[in-house]
This record gives sequence, C-alpha cells and structure tokens, in this order.
Amino acid sequence: MTAAAPWPEGCASATCFTFDLDGEEVWRVDEEGARRPGVRSLGAYEAAVALPLILELLERHRVTATFFVPGREAERQPAAVESILAAGHEVGHHGHTHRSPASLDPDEEEDELAAGLAALARVGATPTGYRAPNWDLSERSVGLVAAAGLRYSSNLMNDIRPFLHAGTEVIELPVHWLLDDAPYFWFSGDNFERCLRSAAEAGQVIDEERAGLAALGGLAMLTFHPQLIGRPGRLPLLERLIADAVADPTVWVATAGAVAEFARREQDPAPREVVV
Repeated sequence: MTAAAPWPEGCASATCFTFDLDGEEVWRVDEEGARRPGVRSLGAYEAAVALPLILELLERHRVTATFFVPGREAERQPAAVESILAAGHEVGHHGHTHRSPASLDPDEEEDELAAGLAALARVGATPTGYRAPNWDLSERSVGLVAAAGLRYSSNLMNDIRPFLHAGTEVIELPVHWLLDDAPYFWFSGDNFERCLRSAAEAGQVIDEERAGLAALGGLAMLTFHPQLIGRPGRLPLLERLIADAVADPTVWVATAGAVAEFARREQDPAPREVVV
C-alpha cells in the first residue's frame, strides 16, 4: 500500500476508534490489586458509568467502533459486552486475563488465547482480531493468532499502514503510544511518578499525530480505555476527536475489522517478516 493508494470512497486516510475494555481485570492481574476494592473500583467504573456514556456518544455520531475485551472481563460483565454487540460494534480478543503474552510460556499463551475466545463466544461475540494486553506480543503470538483463525492483529508500531505478516493470513493494523490515552491518563496510587495530563494536552499530541498520518495516507489507530477516557472531564475530548473525523470527507472512519479486510482485498499489502 503506497501513500497515494486510496481508501474507500476516495478517502486519503483512515481512522479507527478502538477501546480496550480492561475493566477490573487489568487491576486483578496483580495479586495485591485483586485484594483491594478501592483499586478494583477503577475498573468497575468502566462498565457501570463509562461504557454507557461512550456508547451513547458513538450512537449520536453514528460511528461504529471496535472494543477489545479480555475473556475474564466478558465473564465478569457479560451485560457490558452484550450492550456493545447490541449497538452494532465490533468485539475483538484482548487475552483472557490481562497478562502480557511475552510473560507466558508457550502452553500458557495458547491456553489464554483459547480461553479468551471461548469466554467471548459465550456472550455472543465472534472476534476476528486480536490485541494483546499491553500490545506485548511474544515471538509465538502471530502464529497462534493465525492458527486460531483470527484475521488481524493490532499490536505493532513499525509502520503507519496495514501490512501482512509473512507466512500467515494475518493483517497487522499498526498502533502507537501517541494515539493511546494511557500515556496521558493512566495513574495508580502506588506510583505517583505518573503525572496526570489534561485533556487539552492529550488532544494536542493526538491531533499532531493524526495530521501527520493523514498527510501520508496512513491509518490512525486510536486506542482508548473507557475507565480513562470515560471520565466526565475527558469525554468532551473523545467527542471532539470523533466529530472531527466524521466531518472530514478525506477520512474513512471504520472498525478495525473493516480496515483489515479492505487492506487484504484492495491494497494487497506486501508480506513482512517481523521480529518480535
């Protein structure tokens, strides 16, 4: 795919709005966090308050998004996943627990992938894509994703456009920290070295990267966490980012799955050997 290659409807670039629905699972992975209801409440806010607000916002702007969900969070909050599906959004695989694949042995990683798929299936989701917890793949991950029948991965930062993982049918949809809300908003009382940034600061960085990607015909893979972006003072930023993308006739706004299939079908991305 070259910089001049068009996206659908003659668009010059593409944007995905994606959400990692980590919930309590991201805090329960740590044994100490699992014993602390105050810490876990950060994730509980997600399903109780943030998700309904975000779904309403997406509906108002007629945007279909992709939500990556850990299997255990689907088990813990099945109604939340069902509400995402009922609103017409895509649900992707985000591990079973929120453990990084790179920290697992081969059997553990394979079991995590299978358990997450099974848990999502029980709430009616059929994922076609995979986002690893923390984007932290192992050297085995892409092969396991391919063997599981998943069609795309969204984890690597080595390009600005989709590419095909060599030897597989897996399309990679590149990500980057610049387009993720976590570097600006993630905070834990255990570590006060993290400085909470304002929505205005985060928006400026995201805008700069989106403009650069648009000029090069790239893909802006926006990654949000409802427990972070879904705070009252930050939701206006999310709404503004969505409204700007929808209002721009040169930007194709689509789900991650739709972008992957378009790249596979129309762009014929060159296979790439990737060392992870």
